[in-house]
Amino acid sequence: QVQLVESGGGLVQFGGSLRLTCAASGSRLSINTMAWYRQAPGKQRDVVAAITRGGSTDYRDSVKGRFTISRDNAKNTVFLQMDSLRPEDTAVYYCYATTGVRGWGPYWGQGTQVTVSS
Repeated sequence: QVQLVESGGGLVQFGGSLRLTCAASGSRLSINTMAWYRQAPGKQRDVVAAITRGGSTDYRDSVKGRFTISRDNAKNTVFLQMDSLRPEDTAVYYCYATTGVRGWGPYWGQGTQVTVSS
């Protein structure tokens, strides 16, 4: 069973930075696409950024230029560097992954809270 463990959330002031980390384990197949989603209270879960195994990235418009997603394939780890944080970035952030060439899953982490104070 694939497990995703996130870390790095917390409380930060407007304009500050945080770095989220997600480590995947337990997969017999290679980790395919990895991504970060977020969910604010009363809202749906939305994708924030995604990265393929080959390194292609995609971002939601509201975080372009502020967030950077990266990964270390050797360690099955994905990172989200979040700069210039805003109160509207406050949410629970979830790690997402698929495995194998067919994209089995998806698998989800337990979530990490990010709170940006104004």
